[in-house]
Amino acid sequence: MQRSLQELFEKRIHQFVSDTEGQRNLYPKAERKLASLSNRSAEIVKVKAAGNIIEKIEKGKDETVHYIAHFQYLIKQKGSLYLEEETEMRLAKLYNGEVISDEEITPVQNRENHPDIPIETEDSVDRASYQYDRLKAVQYAERWWNSYNPAYKKFENNCTNYISQCLRAGGAPMRGYPHRASGWWLQNNNWSYSWTMAHSLKLYLANSTSGLRAKEVSSPDQLLLGDVICYDFEGDGRFNHNTMVTGKDAYGMPLVNANTYNSRMRYWAYEDSSAYTPNIKYKFFSILD
Repeated sequence: MQRSLQELFEKRIHQFVSDTEGQRNLYPKAERKLASLSNRSAEIVKVKAAGNIIEKIEKGKDETVHYIAHFQYLIKQKGSLYLEEETEMRLAKLYNGEVISDEEITPVQNRENHPDIPIETEDSVDRASYQYDRLKAVQYAERWWNSYNPAYKKFENNCTNYISQCLRAGGAPMRGYPHRASGWWLQNNNWSYSWTMAHSLKLYLANSTSGLRAKEVSSPDQLLLGDVICYDFEGDGRFNHNTMVTGKDAYGMPLVNANTYNSRMRYWAYEDSSAYTPNIKYKFFSILD
């Protein structure tokens, strides 16, 4: 079983090397990534991958295997190099030791069921000045992109919880407790909608006038390290993913870290993601001191 999966794994890894781009029947993930890189005048010069089996179920000659695939891509662009990483949850089905199917388990998107409650400005809260430490926010994003800080509650869809933790590590002040539809906070094993839900954080960043604040900018190249990008994959007005800027590519475009779709130094547009659709919309928020 493991040998059969390993052979499939190695075959797919080789397809990520950019000189295979002209081949037909590329692994869909490789096809998407190579196309995205080509649009940016970039290429993968080396790729590594490892698999870690989470669960194996055997019923006679049938086997079902849940595993995590961890990819590392060394990317060259305009003579410079950087390392991108990501993980995938995958499900493989085998019969008599041969792989019948192997597919990515796409994370479930939160369809938030609470109403779009306007963010209260709370002008009476403490407006003491603070400095957003972008370096500390990025350092936190790098430390926890592929694991979970045990000091915080873990959610099945953890992308916004992770971004909130990064913002907090940078010194962003919390406000609004104990009202879940107010402010941005985590306290006493409870939290605001904006701390954990993608669309709510987008609403908060767009409307907050005290505490943690941000300004919306028109293009991703205006963002700095530690800033936030919000994603509406379907383009239906409900934002369902957030990332933090942790680097820039050779053209000054953001590279981002995220949870749920665990990844680091990934190109901001997510064109290589299984969640990407042609209707995708973005919001770009620069954090204010």
